[in-house]
Amino acid sequence: MSASFDPLTALRALVAHDVAFLLVGGLAGRAWGSPTVTNDLDVCYARTDENLERLAAALQGLGARLRGVDDDVPFLLDALTIRRGMNVTFTTSAGALDVLGAPAGTDGYDDLAQQARRLRLADGLDVLVVSLDDLIRMKRAAARRKDLIEVEVLEALREERARIEPSSEEAP
Repeated sequence: MSASFDPLTALRALVAHDVAFLLVGGLAGRAWGSPTVTNDLDVCYARTDENLERLAAALQGLGARLRGVDDDVPFLLDALTIRRGMNVTFTTSAGALDVLGAPAGTDGYDDLAQQARRLRLADGLDVLVVSLDDLIRMKRAAARRKDLIEVEVLEALREERARIEPSSEEAP
């Protein structure tokens, strides 16, 4: 499945299915003001049984398939499969979507939700976005070259936000 990247459609599907999730990764950085462009959507989801059911339904609605796996490989998209997978990468009708039970350097949703902020990404679309400090922590822990470069960008952004608005974590 080749799809153009439409993260707002994917986010709206998650919200419509009442999935408990946090925006993480490159789009979280963009929400906080990073100029870095990304071509996938990363979310961290709560691992409760009910939320896994809602997440599976949202992914089914987006036509999710495992990314990097031939279409003829059997795959059952349900709550049990997601639970067993922890961090799973998908191709969907809205583009690449990574669902992360425990992003690098974190203990997962409950850990990150403590400092997350609800931000408006588009008309009628408010989502929880991981804090800038937690995003930096995740990027450091992932330690890929592109993540370490982004850490520098995010740290500079954090310093600039602190200089302009001492309470910059309250709202972007």
